[in-house]
Amino acid sequence: MRQSLSSLLLRSGHDVIAVSDGTELVDVCQSQTIDLIITDIFMPKMDGLEAVETIYKHRPVPVVIVSGTPASDFLDRAQGIHAYGCLVKPINEADIIPAIELAMGRFEENQVLLHERETLRQSLADRKLVERAKGVLMRQTGLDEAAAFQRLQIIARNKRRKLVEIAEMILTAQEAVSS
Repeated sequence: MRQSLSSLLLRSGHDVIAVSDGTELVDVCQSQTIDLIITDIFMPKMDGLEAVETIYKHRPVPVVIVSGTPASDFLDRAQGIHAYGCLVKPINEADIIPAIELAMGRFEENQVLLHERETLRQSLADRKLVERAKGVLMRQTGLDEAAAFQRLQIIARNKRRKLVEIAEMILTAQEAVSS
């Protein structure tokens, strides 16, 4: 099966690194940059799902799972390891190429969403710091909310720093004086 799948992928213009067991799959993926993993579930030494789970912790990569059994037998576990596609043997070119394209497309979409989520999470955290610093300025100087925010902006501009950096400095200074 491995040789047949490798030939099919090579004919389709893909570079292929074939491995014989799950531990070798992990080793190869940790020592090289891999664009896609197509792995059987049942492999010697370490099953394909366990190998992918180990790989994904170090570097997310799109995965297509191959099995000789119906998908329902392992679907929950495959979803838990971020599999982006599933094929049941026997596999032919008409099956594999769309599965690869779909897996890679979904993976890219997921990576964009994860990046957006992280950006939003950081923006929210930064905003909370600015709000807290604004509160400190309001309490210490008697400024209203708009004036306190404007003062933060002026300080940031004059120091050529990000607003959140100024907020962190104010909160650190407040902590030092309060302790």
